[in-house]
Amino acid sequence: MREALAIRGGVRARPAFGPALAVTELALTDFRCYERVRIAAEAAPVVLVGANGAGKTNVLEAISLLVPGRGFRRARQAELRRDDAPADSCWGVAATVATAKGEVRIGTGRDPRAAARFEDDEAADDDATHSERRLVRIDGLPARGPAALGEVMRAVWLTPEMDGLFLEGASSRRRFLDRAIVGLDDGHGTRLNAYQRAMRERSRLLRTGRADPLWLVALEDRMACDGVAIAAARIDAAARIGAIAAEGYGPFPGAIMAMEGEVEAWLAEMPALEVEACLREALVASRNEDAITGGAASGPHRSDLRVRHSHKDLAAERCSTGEQKALMIAMILAIAVLQAREQGSAPVLLLDEVAAHLDAARRQALFERILDLGAQAWMTGTDSAAFAGLADRAQVLSVGDGTVRSN
Repeated sequence: MREALAIRGGVRARPAFGPALAVTELALTDFRCYERVRIAAEAAPVVLVGANGAGKTNVLEAISLLVPGRGFRRARQAELRRDDAPADSCWGVAATVATAKGEVRIGTGRDPRAAARFEDDEAADDDATHSERRLVRIDGLPARGPAALGEVMRAVWLTPEMDGLFLEGASSRRRFLDRAIVGLDDGHGTRLNAYQRAMRERSRLLRTGRADPLWLVALEDRMACDGVAIAAARIDAAARIGAIAAEGYGPFPGAIMAMEGEVEAWLAEMPALEVEACLREALVASRNEDAITGGAASGPHRSDLRVRHSHKDLAAERCSTGEQKALMIAMILAIAVLQAREQGSAPVLLLDEVAAHLDAARRQALFERILDLGAQAWMTGTDSAAFAGLADRAQVLSVGDGTVRSN
């Protein structure tokens, strides 16, 4: 396989970190527009070229399903199956991943038993537990669910849908940061899920008006413990990622990152145990309000990630569209650098249509940073000329008519 090397002053320099994670083989079955396709990839940048609607993004989405979570489109299970697939078929994604410990085979897909229950039950739309369940296998053995994929794969992505990150609600920014944290600590995802389950159960009990006081206290205790841990992890990650992002990179601006919220403010003033007590008290005080509005008036689910353009000292939401795109890329690169430093290897990068809206200088700076990291980056575009700066250092694949083949 071709080794990813950076060019500096005409000298081929080895990547700054150890061998990066790489998807060396990807197999899709009845997934989106693909009936059955197998892609052999090199441990180097991969460029997918094809017309709009050819299925390039679907390949990146498939890879994003090989890490904890719901993939970068957050699609429902039924949406992932090929439209004209047989009624009894289920979608599947499998890959061979090169890791520091050797090759690992991983795969995920819809649980056919859950799919059958969903399709037979008229009320299944309300049963997310069953209808959205998917199987995971690692080296041929069943795993406990998507969270287990974090032991093998890490990925960071940037898609056109994320262009509005600074203008959307706070939930999108929290999710962005949480994905980065899971790449550093997979326990963060477990705490998030536990917090959200406790909040949903608390809301259900409050709505009934007949909540068991002891159970309610237990749920609020769970929310306080996990909620403070979540907030502390976000503060720490924003600081560590921000320390890298604030420096900027070549033509990319520096991005200053910080968490903002009630729990974060408490953590700045008192120890974590005292903050847990404050959050418990706040949850008790807001029970009547929460019974009406749902959710909870206090907690890390109401926090926000704030980003500023360091050179202009300007809030990201007030920057131009081009500046916001550059800030996003600066943050993605900073996350990749931090994961490479702390995990010993760079994550897989999924960059959808990333080159289309960059000028030549920023495109080249992005390519060089990818090569410096030794990262396998899967990039898409309609014109291979946009990736000319990678020269022979990338594998170019053509996408169209449900196939992916060497260019």
